[in-house]
Amino acid sequence: MTIIESIIINAPMKKVWDIFTDLTCWKDWSTIIEDVSSVSGRLAEGKSFKFCIRPFDIPIYLEPVVEEIIPGQSIIWTGKKHGITARHEFTFQAKDDKVILTSRETFTGILALRLRFFFPKQKIQELSALMLKEIKQAAEGGTIIPDQHTETI
Repeated sequence: MTIIESIIINAPMKKVWDIFTDLTCWKDWSTIIEDVSSVSGRLAEGKSFKFCIRPFDIPIYLEPVVEEIIPGQSIIWTGKKHGITARHEFTFQAKDDKVILTSRETFTGILALRLRFFFPKQKIQELSALMLKEIKQAAEGGTIIPDQHTETI
């Protein structure tokens, strides 16, 4: 199963990138992702981070590993849980003073077919779209102050 969602964010790339990669501020903008933690507080290639997501009020604790980061372009993380492998790719495309943020999440594995029964594709698609809308709101609303130690893009 593959879920793809995109959104246009009316904010500069640096701001969108900083909000997305700074795990310490996810609690300030995300209503679906909880208990986010990592050793460094930022998404870092080769490092894992932890979070909880609650579709249908059922807590699912995940610990994906960041496989690749290309600053200002893409982030890929993967994780495994209960026989399901998930690969989540985020691409950031700058256009004028806007960013097109695309999320592509792919689920594979022996138990991936069962995922459809517990979490229908429509529900996963809704959660993905909500995450992108919340990032958009944080970047456009200016309510998030990125860490001063961010990388310049």
